[in-house]
Amino acid sequence: MKKAVILSPLLICLVWPTLAQLVYEDRTYEETIRTVQFYAAANAQDTSFPPVIRPGETNLVIEFDDLQPDRQNYYVKVLPCTWDWQEGMLKDLDFMSEYNEFNITDYAFSSNTLIPYVHYRYQVPPPMIAGNYLLIVYRDGDRSNLILSRRFMVYNQMVNLVSDPVAGTATLRKTRQPLQFDISYNGIEVFNPLEYFHITIRQNQRWNNIREGVSPSFLRDDQSIIEFRAPDPDAHFAGGNEFRFVDFRSLNYPGMNVDRLDRSTKPPQLYVAYDKPRTDEAYAQYNDMNGGFVIANRDYAEPRITGQYVNVTFTLRPTQSLGKVYVVGAFNHWQISPESQMKPQPDGSLTMTTLLKQGFYNYQYVTAGANTPDWSVEGSHFETENVYEVMVYLKSLQPNTDLLVGYFVLPVNRR
Repeated sequence: MKKAVILSPLLICLVWPTLAQLVYEDRTYEETIRTVQFYAAANAQDTSFPPVIRPGETNLVIEFDDLQPDRQNYYVKVLPCTWDWQEGMLKDLDFMSEYNEFNITDYAFSSNTLIPYVHYRYQVPPPMIAGNYLLIVYRDGDRSNLILSRRFMVYNQMVNLVSDPVAGTATLRKTRQPLQFDISYNGIEVFNPLEYFHITIRQNQRWNNIREGVSPSFLRDDQSIIEFRAPDPDAHFAGGNEFRFVDFRSLNYPGMNVDRLDRSTKPPQLYVAYDKPRTDEAYAQYNDMNGGFVIANRDYAEPRITGQYVNVTFTLRPTQSLGKVYVVGAFNHWQISPESQMKPQPDGSLTMTTLLKQGFYNYQYVTAGANTPDWSVEGSHFETENVYEVMVYLKSLQPNTDLLVGYFVLPVNRR
């Protein structure tokens, strides 16, 4: 006589773990995946540049660490997207010159690190058609077993941009950075430019700080020019403030803004020098990385596999109630999440601890709110150095996609 076997809900969860749902944004789906870097191979000497390339120009490089000690079988695939980062209509054969699934075979085990990890690296062939794309990495050839996703862009420069000097009222200029520009689409036949062109503006490579579907102010159809002016102050970007930073490229001789380092723990525990709000402070000029980070190890060579992972604690001492406060930067993909939220302490301070690889990191404090950052901790100044990207998309029927026909970088207050 056969007996039925009933599995408890807990056992089912252990045997069949919940798989992540794909979102079309920069996202890490497993806690063991750390220090993701994604850049054009041509920019290997400076990985802070965004993953933006021309069709067939250069490969893209994806790098990451997995804190699991054993090598995993990971695959890479490229997905097409619309101008506003939804699922695209293109088929693999439309935009890839080879089979669109790549096994990551380039990996290395960490060397003499307190926390063992495996470092993975792969060069992905570039798509042949301009537009938005999402790179996904998954386990064992199973696309539902996701570990990370990253956005990137491929562009053909088919339009021109003329940027006017930053303008605005004296009051507006204290905190915001108005942008105004003209797009010339001479040579492109478009029946209804206002309907078929889409404009996105991004500040400092932050997908949570964009102006998407920017409405034009005026169309000069006879000259094939679209004007973009933003009379509404809320449409302008806040200048924000220069990013804070911490330097622990060396654990033997910790750098600036390290308060103390406890090497008796595993992993080591590093305390960043405490911070305070800057809303009432005058603007202070210094160079930053606009929120980026650099992996480096001044104690040993080959930082990709010798870099130590360190528990890093950030401390903010507020002078008033701020609500929910988060520590963000490129190191955590600017995510406002439970992991980046600061926790209150008995002495009135706020702290957040996260695991980071040896290096030099930019960061800032933001409060919960809309998608755009709230500067109630950092303050905002029109003098702040920022880099803006303007993306111009054209809806195309053949191929059936949103072509990225213009990509422009507009530095403000360049040093």
